[in-house]
Amino acid sequence: MGTPGEGLGRCSHALIRGVPKSLASGEGAGAGLPALDLAKAQREHGVLGGKLRQRLGLQLLELPPEESLPLGPLLGDTAVIQGDTALITRPWSPSRRPEVDGVRKALQDLGLRIVEMGDENATLDGTDVLFTGREFFVGLSKWTNHRGAEIVADTFRDFAVSTVPVSSSSHLRGLCGMGGPRTVVAGSSEAAQKAVRAMAVLTDHPYASLTLPDDAAADCLFLRPGLPGVPPFLLHRGGGDLPNSQEALQKLSDVTLVPVSCSELEKAGAGLSSLCLVLSTRPHS
Repeated sequence: MGTPGEGLGRCSHALIRGVPKSLASGEGAGAGLPALDLAKAQREHGVLGGKLRQRLGLQLLELPPEESLPLGPLLGDTAVIQGDTALITRPWSPSRRPEVDGVRKALQDLGLRIVEMGDENATLDGTDVLFTGREFFVGLSKWTNHRGAEIVADTFRDFAVSTVPVSSSSHLRGLCGMGGPRTVVAGSSEAAQKAVRAMAVLTDHPYASLTLPDDAAADCLFLRPGLPGVPPFLLHRGGGDLPNSQEALQKLSDVTLVPVSCSELEKAGAGLSSLCLVLSTRPHS
């Protein structure tokens, strides 16, 4: 699938939201979720925050957990951020739409330009949007429709925006991601490979590709730290979660691998990219 990636700017801030008790209680189960080990989920989330702050050197902003929003920690679905612009999404599930309110305020406080999705016919989950540094791919899935993808294109007019059919129950970011500035990583399932083939046809910027045994391993975050001279990082699921994909990830020699776990949060539908929002420019103070 040239030379994308320069648009994947240096990161300065990360936004996460705490894990509420309701995620493991009857409220979470009422939302169709399995029972979770709350302590383990909170521990995984705390380690993720620590890696973002201490290992990657980002300023970490943590929203408090909200018991009325059991899926609130999956705040990667609530916004699409590029440069100083944040598109506030309209999640497919009506029960999740209140999740955007706290995220909107946090991003406003950071000085980002906020764009709202005013069309009631549009649905968009942020983890259906993959930014490569040169262009956007928007997965058309159970959660994201054509109108949602059109609003992404209207919002980020400086970049090409292409739609990719998602044939599984996953979001696009649950099938593929950026493993480096010029490398797309994808799982080995037919749905993941089909998505990558569609991207290869649509793009004008050929990418190297790497297939991983596990689809969930492709849900990773390529991050350029804000500190000069520090090589880029790849935040990824570690060997405790996905042991079969670790050898393949070692082939990504241009990045520093930073493993984390989200095996318990995964039971609630969380992928790694859903658990944080990273700002790729320094917001206005």
